Amino acid sequence: MGDPSLKDDDSGDHDQNEENSTQKDGEKEKTERDKNQSSGKRKAVVPGPAEHPLQYNYTFWYSRRTPGRPTSSQSYEQNIKQIGTFASVEQFWKFYSHMVRPGDLTGHSDFHLFKEGIKPMWEDDANKNGGKWIIRLRKGLASRCWENLILAMLGEQFMVGEEICGAVVSVRFQEDIISIWNKTASDQATTARIRDTLRRVLNLPPNTIMEYKTHTDSIKMPGRLGPQRLLFQNLWKPRLNVP
Repeated sequence: MGDPSLKDDDSGDHDQNEENSTQKDGEKEKTERDKNQSSGKRKAVVPGPAEHPLQYNYTFWYSRRTPGRPTSSQSYEQNIKQIGTFASVEQFWKFYSHMVRPGDLTGHSDFHLFKEGIKPMWEDDANKNGGKWIIRLRKGLASRCWENLILAMLGEQFMVGEEICGAVVSVRFQEDIISIWNKTASDQATTARIRDTLRRVLNLPPNTIMEYKTHTDSIKMPGRLGPQRLLFQNLWKPRLNVP
């Protein structure tokens, strides 16, 4: 069975179908990759000739889990799958064009796009002192908002130096959630600038509720509602409603 994060027309290129490959080049590439992995070496991802380099390399991740089942950090780490890393605009589009759009995902699924070397986990050294802005979307808006968010991130539109760690889109049954993670939760000027840039690049209506949550709070209360989250649940919560 193919990877649900990839479109059907990509199945011929995906790892799970390598055994069926009859192309010598593909077999050679697999052997070389296995050799590098077994020796603990990974070939650095660099822009190709005439490609447009990004300021940072980024990695796409995908995760899916059964809702309602408790998730430890260890089981979560085992459940996230690395899709690939890119260093240029062209390499990004090569990955993105073969990925299923968030609005077409089913179940309890997440796409993560993080700077290379940063795992999409609260406990990662780059994330542990940070937090995330959270926006809850009504169904039907996740694909467009996710694309606008990651293009703004790759294009360095947030103008906060090295503060941005990555972004996540979470597909749920009744709503979808997008978030952007930064390194320093205590830096109020930075978090405010990220919030204002989010409003602009996503063209959010003024009444859209945006919640900032520190990863420290998330770690302390796994599976429980934090005080901010509880407050938002008890309020009338208009979701983003853009025609």
